[in-house]
Amino acid sequence: MSAKIKHFPGEPIETREFREGKVLTESFKPKAKYAWSAGIAVSRFLEELKNGRIIASTCSKCKRIMVPPRIYCEKCFKPTDGWTYVKDTGVINTFSVSFLAADATRLKEPIVVAIIDLDGASENMGIVHRIEEYGDWKEIKIGMRVKAVWKPPEERVGAITDIKYFKPVKE
Repeated sequence: MSAKIKHFPGEPIETREFREGKVLTESFKPKAKYAWSAGIAVSRFLEELKNGRIIASTCSKCKRIMVPPRIYCEKCFKPTDGWTYVKDTGVINTFSVSFLAADATRLKEPIVVAIIDLDGASENMGIVHRIEEYGDWKEIKIGMRVKAVWKPPEERVGAITDIKYFKPVKE
């Protein structure tokens, strides 16, 4: 059985007391320094995106080709042992249609985000990205073929956004 607290120790403070400077406060901006690393596999992936290529890691034991690349195979738990390039084309594995922007405002035209299984990668190995140039969003289907639309080389920075979006392709 838990006891209910009937009285909290200390003195109650009201907002006006803060505003009137009757309560001691401290305000500062920390000079925090940090370092962040994408790691071996993702760093290589991002560098290759900057060069307009998509790279995958390989596992010789399972014969898997993994995108995004990993340093170990989550199927056999062995370190990956190679690299290979995959195509910038693929199929939509699944997708989501949203009429809300990131700030929760309503959109007239939706944002379509998909998991794209890239050609040359193992089954169910894909990346998440936007789909654009699709006409009517109701025509987007699982299994639809898509191709990457890249930023111009001089605008690439080594980020997933070096691929502007994927667009449907006719076969």
